[in-house]
Amino acid sequence: MQDILDSRYSWTRLLLTLAIATVGNVGMWSIIALLPAVQAEFGGGRGEASLPYTLTMAGFALGNLVWGGALDRFGVARALAGAAVMSGIGFALAAVSPSILTLSGAQFVIGLGTAVFFGPLLADVSLWFRRRRGIAVAIAASGNYLAGAIWPVALSGVLDEQGWRAVCWVLAVLVPVVVVPGAQVLRRRVPAESLTAEAQATGLTPRRVPWSPRAMMWLLGLAGIGCCVAMSMPQVHLVAFCVDLGYGPAVGASMLSVMLMGGVASRLISGFVTDKLGGIPTLLIGSIGQMIGLILYLPFDGMVSLYIVSLIFGLSQGGIVPAYAIIVRETMPAREAGARVGFVIMATIVGMALGGWMSGWIYDVSGSYTLAFVNGIAFNLLNIAVMVVILLRTRPGAPSRPASGLAAA
Repeated sequence: MQDILDSRYSWTRLLLTLAIATVGNVGMWSIIALLPAVQAEFGGGRGEASLPYTLTMAGFALGNLVWGGALDRFGVARALAGAAVMSGIGFALAAVSPSILTLSGAQFVIGLGTAVFFGPLLADVSLWFRRRRGIAVAIAASGNYLAGAIWPVALSGVLDEQGWRAVCWVLAVLVPVVVVPGAQVLRRRVPAESLTAEAQATGLTPRRVPWSPRAMMWLLGLAGIGCCVAMSMPQVHLVAFCVDLGYGPAVGASMLSVMLMGGVASRLISGFVTDKLGGIPTLLIGSIGQMIGLILYLPFDGMVSLYIVSLIFGLSQGGIVPAYAIIVRETMPAREAGARVGFVIMATIVGMALGGWMSGWIYDVSGSYTLAFVNGIAFNLLNIAVMVVILLRTRPGAPSRPASGLAAA
């Protein structure tokens, strides 16, 4: 039964997972495209207008942990169906929200439902692959960026003609109608004999992990907060940044799409790199590239140069978050993949939520995004420092006996 790993069925399942993720992850990106319209209707500063995004990411963070545990217990099909219905309800509540606070509450529900389409779904995909786990997880994770690249542009006509509430009504119907039937095709579960440490191990599995799984999770969580505070500055505020520069929201949305399509390419390339080098080196390469991209935003603010810098940023950072899932799978028990990956992804989303709010607050205090970019660079350095420590303390190679991170709980 071990032949089920990396099988034709595994790849077919992966393609369906990618399609589901591309639809389901719209809940993470919709509020970013709607941010200027929401601010125009409700008023307030940029920090207050960022509150719905922050609550979206808070729900997304919690949902990665909650749905990760549900996936381990009930399987991915039930988790996906339940989360899709929750997302639909959240979008409907957002569409009728009378204030920024009620909209923020609705966005929390949307984030909670959307979470299943990222960390837990990556964990499920990782169980079906061994030799090609890196590229498989990267492909599944690309659904998140494809959603960000496709839906803001696809729904821009609805936004311009009928307003942001109409966009929410469209998504309230779209997500459950597409996801619930598709999820039923993923009901099959990995055979128990394919979940053992020996069946799941690769030549890149660390033979020495000097920390317990719990301590390793906290280290990865700290690193995840650092990299994603940095990552959130351009991703969350790029549209607003372009509006401030006089380029308008349409240019900002297309620039965000360029960044995210670069992220898709980066995730696929990083997947191949992960299968050659392992998760930790891949994450470090991406984090260093991301910091370079952030630095380039400081001196360049012309439209053409911003398109180029946004593409560079996307090509650098796209593989970072999927690498966390691979590191968890390289160092922790396969049977706990949903909960363990969910926890670490939750930490990265906490970083995104914190960074999204911090950037808006820094903008309100300073009057520009310059210090917000500097803040992102500082947090990026924290991520690099933690990952260098982990790299220096672990060594790759198939273990002769289960390492501390691979032992059964």
